[in-house]
Amino acid sequence: MAAIQKNNSYEAVIIGMTSEGNGVARIDGFAVFIPNTAIGDRVKFKAVKVLAHYGYGIVEEILTPSPDRIENDCPVFEQCGGCCYRHISYEAECRLKQQQVQDAFARLGGITLQPEEIVGGKEASAYRNKAQFPIGLNSDKKAVTGFFASRSHRIVKSDNCKLLPPLMNEIARDVVRFINKNKLKVYDEKAHTGVFRHVYLRYAKTTGQVMVCIVSTAPNLPKEEAFVQFLTSRHPKIHTIVVNHNPHRTNVILGEGERIIYGDGVITDTMCGVTVEISPKAFYQVNHDQAQRLYEQAIDYAQLRPDETLLDLYCGIGTIGLSAAERVKLLIGAEIIPEAVKNAERNASLNGFENTRFLCADCSEAVKTLETEGMQPDALIVDPPRKGCAPEVLDTIVRFQPSRVVMVSCNASTAARDCKYLEERGYRVEKYRPFDLFPRTKHTEVVVLMIKEK
Repeated sequence: MAAIQKNNSYEAVIIGMTSEGNGVARIDGFAVFIPNTAIGDRVKFKAVKVLAHYGYGIVEEILTPSPDRIENDCPVFEQCGGCCYRHISYEAECRLKQQQVQDAFARLGGITLQPEEIVGGKEASAYRNKAQFPIGLNSDKKAVTGFFASRSHRIVKSDNCKLLPPLMNEIARDVVRFINKNKLKVYDEKAHTGVFRHVYLRYAKTTGQVMVCIVSTAPNLPKEEAFVQFLTSRHPKIHTIVVNHNPHRTNVILGEGERIIYGDGVITDTMCGVTVEISPKAFYQVNHDQAQRLYEQAIDYAQLRPDETLLDLYCGIGTIGLSAAERVKLLIGAEIIPEAVKNAERNASLNGFENTRFLCADCSEAVKTLETEGMQPDALIVDPPRKGCAPEVLDTIVRFQPSRVVMVSCNASTAARDCKYLEERGYRVEKYRPFDLFPRTKHTEVVVLMIKEK
């Protein structure tokens, strides 16, 4: 029988934190996960779900606050599915993320080496350059934007997100204002009716350019010309407006088709001294300044030389590889998204690089092509999605035998798993370092240097 009973109240001290941002308490050894708590809090909580080996609770009262606890500054913090650490100091958050990365590498990778000190963000607010606002209806049948509550598709109204620059919040509010003023139809997920699904915004920090992308069930927006005039007259920094056509009953935000209704369909930014064009579907880190520090660390880890070939897997629009192009003889990038590859090729041209080549293919297929050609990279940078590297990619890295492998990952758990796989096949983790690109949220990046054992 469990040590706690559902709907009963208990007192406990928060002794740890999960990777999801939930506090951990124990009642007679039984683990209970309690959101919106801080390590060191003494709380009264109500048990809301009890399973065989653990349970979940909600705070009824903070009896003794943790020294890490601060006043939350967001009115929807506890409902929105975005932030999980607005109630603790940023210093405490960085300590926590450092420990979580170290624990993941030890537990999942068997790597006991301690990480270098986490690089925290200089700004913990207004740092995001990308936002995807779902559009819904409130109880008065008026359009609203916000963010989905955790593990649901219930929209929590938020038109002043603390993670976004004020301009992005203002544009989202004006899109909603236009929809309501003109009585336009908002998408109903259950009925699969209506037009306006999402407001998707991108912002280039160095140029100030803004991209507005409206995800719509229809290829043409109602009152399209008036919409463009309304937004651009109010926000001169809007450089381009795109309609993304997604008519499907799906949780995937972006559809296949796109129409440019204002500007040229891209915005331009500068990263590590490299000019980059960004299209709606291209991957680009959401925190410009921290991404720049991350990429500089990755390139420093790679120890590149002028006579070497660098292979950049999961290269996106080429930001990491192109920032290293001047240091090597040849840069080869591989990426599966066609629009991103076009951006990468365009970015190489914009910066005058003639020593680059980009392959549009799944990374496992791209490396097979390079193997067939007899390509032998000296160093390799890999920046996989959250699920980590495909097994075929890891096996090819082993066959290529580059002397240095630099892994950039947004998921310390899969990074640790992949590092363990490579360590079992002749590589050694030389050093690794967490970077906080996502202050106030549960996410952390990590960059790892692996060396081929002789």
